[in-house]
Amino acid sequence: MPPTMYKLSVPAFIRGFSALGGLFDKAEAFASEKGMPLAELFDARLAPDMLPLAGQIQRASDTSKNAIARLTKIEAPRFPDEEQSFAELRERIAKTVAFLETVQPADLEGSENRDVTLSFPNLKVAFTGEDYLLQFVLPNFYFHVTTAYDILRHKGVPIGKADYIGGLG
Repeated sequence: MPPTMYKLSVPAFIRGFSALGGLFDKAEAFASEKGMPLAELFDARLAPDMLPLAGQIQRASDTSKNAIARLTKIEAPRFPDEEQSFAELRERIAKTVAFLETVQPADLEGSENRDVTLSFPNLKVAFTGEDYLLQFVLPNFYFHVTTAYDILRHKGVPIGKADYIGGLG
């Protein structure tokens, strides 16, 4: 059976958020062990023009839930980007996952042919649903999850590839 839009999206998003939870566990333990304020990790960024850790989580959340909304008739919840702690980022992840868990495979049936248009400053891009998911959503989601990993790794948190990939069982 070929992959479905559901299998390519919802489980991938949930797995990414699960990996982020594990990264947060290690980051909090590292900060505690080193006597480092959590704000040093929370506000860290790789470059001055990049979003900090919190922004990476917010964008991963928005990317996943808005993709489902664009590919279905389900309205995505809106979360203000006001998180100020790891606990609040965890709460945002939990609310995002709770929303994703309401999505059923049938909700995404036929969405590969749905027209999706994104508007950027000075640019409009039209996709089929399949191209939107494969060419924009998944790369964007993984960019933000990877950047969150990279920020924590750059700050010295002892994480590795297995932490990013997550459990394979």
